[in-house]
Amino acid sequence: QVQLVESGGGLVQAGDSLRLSCAASGRTFSDYSMGWFRQAPGKEREFVAAIAWSSGSMRYADSVKGRFTISRDNAKNTVYLQMNSLEPEDTAVYYCAAKYRGSWPAIQTPRYYDYWGQGTQVTVSS
Repeated sequence: QVQLVESGGGLVQAGDSLRLSCAASGRTFSDYSMGWFRQAPGKEREFVAAIAWSSGSMRYADSVKGRFTISRDNAKNTVYLQMNSLEPEDTAVYYCAAKYRGSWPAIQTPRYYDYWGQGTQVTVSS
């Protein structure tokens, strides 16, 4: 079992920045590919960013490319999502997820993941 706990969400204005953190426990963190997803009211959960377990390669949704950065610190068992130039359209609950030795392109798909955090709310006002 892997437990994931997100933090760092909040209410900000358009153009501001936030950094989300997701702390993992329970298994060898470095063996897991990690993803960030978000879900706005009335919408399906969508891919935001992911980072692979072995190569550390990263991919982003087109809507966040150039504004968001995913990173991981295996020593701290934590994955981060740095969000800059936030827009009202980024308002959602943000979830982190873990997949044991997950590979591309599957780790861009929510249903592929084994473990999920509880989510953290991000609200961007205009």
